[in-house]
Amino acid sequence: MRTRRRLTGFTSVGLACTLLGAAEPRPSTRFEVNVNMVMLTFTVTDSNGRYVNGLHSEDIRVREDGVVQKVVAFTEGNESRVQSFQAPPDTFTNTKVFVLFDTSNWMYAGFAYASDAITDFVRFLPGSDWIAVYKFSRNLFRAASLTKDRSQVLAAVRGSVAGDDTALYNALLLTLRDAAKTVGRKAVVVFSNGPDNASIVAPDDVKEVAEDQGIPVYVVSTREAQMDQITANVFQRLTARTGGQLFWAQTWQKQAEAFSSIREDLASSYTVAYYAPPRETESFRKISVDVVSDTGKKYRIRTRTGYHVHGGSPRF
Repeated sequence: MRTRRRLTGFTSVGLACTLLGAAEPRPSTRFEVNVNMVMLTFTVTDSNGRYVNGLHSEDIRVREDGVVQKVVAFTEGNESRVQSFQAPPDTFTNTKVFVLFDTSNWMYAGFAYASDAITDFVRFLPGSDWIAVYKFSRNLFRAASLTKDRSQVLAAVRGSVAGDDTALYNALLLTLRDAAKTVGRKAVVVFSNGPDNASIVAPDDVKEVAEDQGIPVYVVSTREAQMDQITANVFQRLTARTGGQLFWAQTWQKQAEAFSSIREDLASSYTVAYYAPPRETESFRKISVDVVSDTGKKYRIRTRTGYHVHGGSPRF
């Protein structure tokens, strides 16, 4: 069965006007995307926090608003072998990783260490993965578009210079919109200290788009959580509700550990797909995943919490 999609996301025309140099912002506009297929990435860990590998489609159960859904495709990590029943296998193999690197004044003190940490992260990702490197301060700079060419990606990271204000939410929103235009498994990895002092979009709007797109967001920050509780809360909500993770890493050793954990998480995650049932009313559709065995009842599942429906159609 063929997937049908209209693809954009959620933003404000005010942001677009700013980026395009328009003289006056216009009222906010909602861009909607309708798709039939819902892709869901999740990880399974045991009581000791170790990843549970080797599960198959018959071992898991996916519910939307409490109703069990029919899984049409299933894969683990970057396996070339995909259990696909109604979906193209190439939809699920390889991961498209969007690295969003904060090059604002907040990163100045530890900038060299941050650059080294991202470089090592890129080097050790599977060669089959696609990687894009975006950098931001007040504006977003697409330093390297999606590519498998590691030399191009590494050059983009090393060519970074720190300075200017921080428009994290603007940059993250635009990154998510770019990721939404690609097909298959994807993740956004953010290295940022914040706090945001230049964006014109709200963090909850960004979180909602990430949820609806099904894109896990990982955040690495070198600040202490208690130094800026507002930013800390935003990072926690954003990562938790998208199925990603948050790492507070003040030292270069902790930064290396954080990126290593992200690589392991991506390699150990599962991806499933199902076709969203039609719904006439606007709502937030809750998603849950569980392992059906008795042992599986003790497992911890980390995934996005759901997605929004507007005008009777899913918005992705």
